[in-house]
Amino acid sequence: MSLTRFTLYYLLYSFVLAVIAYFLPVIFPEQLILVKKFWLVFGFLASITFIAYILADLGIKKNPETGIMAIMGSIALKMIFSMAFVLIYSLKSKENGFVFVLNFFSLYLLFSFFEIYCLLRNLRHQNKK
Repeated sequence: MSLTRFTLYYLLYSFVLAVIAYFLPVIFPEQLILVKKFWLVFGFLASITFIAYILADLGIKKNPETGIMAIMGSIALKMIFSMAFVLIYSLKSKENGFVFVLNFFSLYLLFSFFEIYCLLRNLRHQNKK
């Protein structure tokens, strides 16, 4: 999958997630579903996932034999930056921690699943060559 094709799919996927997140408080107005700075969390995870994919894709294309190491490195980098974000956000914010944990990890997993799915599609195409 080319980088432009991934970018198109990723923007579409992010848009669908954003629409769902926008309408959740409308559907459930009596429940606290999203933290106050949800869009900051969403933007951070969307951008760090995109950067991690680009790094892994460049590693795979540069040396396909060590492509798995590039994937693992990008995932580790994403996890380190995400843990730093959680630490800083938790120290600065005095909100309900449980809602933040649910918001953060649901977004983290949704973006990670999409990233890994696209990376595995790239590896599958290399095995067919």
